[in-house]
Order: sequence, then C-alpha cells, then structure tokens
Amino acid sequence: MDLTPRYTLELKITGDGSHTLFIPELNEHYHSHYGAVTESLHVFIGAGYDHVKTGKNQINILEIGFGTGLNAYLTWLSAVKDNVQIRYFALEPHPLPVVICSDLHFPPYTDSKESKKTFLLLHESPWEEWTPLDDFFALLKIQQTIQQYVSAGGFFDLVYFDAFGPDVQPDMWTAEVFKKMFAALKPGGTLVTYSTKGQVKRNLKEAGFGIEKLPGPFGKREILRAIKQ
Repeated sequence: MDLTPRYTLELKITGDGSHTLFIPELNEHYHSHYGAVTESLHVFIGAGYDHVKTGKNQINILEIGFGTGLNAYLTWLSAVKDNVQIRYFALEPHPLPVVICSDLHFPPYTDSKESKKTFLLLHESPWEEWTPLDDFFALLKIQQTIQQYVSAGGFFDLVYFDAFGPDVQPDMWTAEVFKKMFAALKPGGTLVTYSTKGQVKRNLKEAGFGIEKLPGPFGKREILRAIKQ
C-alpha cells in the first residue's frame, strides 16, 4: 500500500493545544484550527455517539475520512468508559503514514506514553482486516473512496461524515453520496457533520434525511445532525 503523502503536510497546533495537519496546496486543515479535540468531542462524540448510545450495548459506526484517527480514538475511549461494543468502519482512500501520526498530540488524551501507544494502534493496525483492539473496539480500515464503497443496507447506527470541506471536495457532499449513507443506516440512524452549507442541507434532504442544526464548537456557529426518518 502506497502511504506516500499526496500533498505537503504541516503539523499545526490548534487553539486548544491539540495538533492538526495543514495542507497548503489545498489551504485545508484536517481539524478545526480553533481546536481539534474540541471539535471532535463536540461534533462526533457529543452530537453523534452520545446521541445514539442510549439503550445500546453495540454500535456500528462508519467514518468517512479516517484521517488522523482522532474521531476513532475518542470513540474508543468513550466505548470503554460506557461499556459499549463498537464495530468501527473507516473509509480513507489516502492513509497517513504512521511516522506522521506518531508526531500528533491530542492533550489530555495522549499525554502518557501508554495512551500515545494506544492511539498509534489505530494506525499500525492492518488495512482491509478486522482488528479487535480490545474487548470494546474492533476496527476495519478500508482504503476506498465513498463512491467505491458498497455497504450492506440498514447496517449502521451512526455515520461520522468528516471529509474535507465542500469547497475542497465537492464530490463528497452530493445527494448521491448522501443517498448511499441513507441506505447504509438503520431506520432512525444518525449522520453528523460539521458543515452547514446550504447545498449540503439541500442534498441531505433530497437523500431523505431529516436534519437539525445544533450549536457548534468554539469558532463555529452551527453543525448538522441528520436522521434517517
């Protein structure tokens, strides 16, 4: 598998002291420059995982854009705390090399050597193979685009939609893509994302989702949660 970066990757410190990666050719960050951990906890854990976990002892999650692994790592920590089993599917057509990920720091969650080692297990685990990382979290990383990916219908409880923004990757935010997500979710399933652009909302509605705008993390007014009605 070719893990040579497609673009220049610059390590940046965000507003909450956690790292992100910046791609100057795209003028795009992997996470909010106001706070990588803050954004992930608010958008994906708070509005997503915490929303669907009630009454469940197992949750199937699909992440669009594995990236640095931050969303997966915080979900893993939450699952251990909540005694919930997670089957985590992550799509990433352009994986980051482990050597780059080893420089990432997400305080306070990677402050110790042991926690940093645990975080790196996400990146060291093989691609295209189920990897049980402990009794609570099993990971399947898939090197495909969302257009290539074929999912069983009605399987997922939750989708983390964390692709690069619509201005950078417009082909990721189409009605056709959201229709695939709608079909992949169970009835009542949830999709969360940071983008609230008008066309994103219209495409989600066209795909069949009911959408709600929620308060965003620091630096962002609103985020979106979409429900398969």
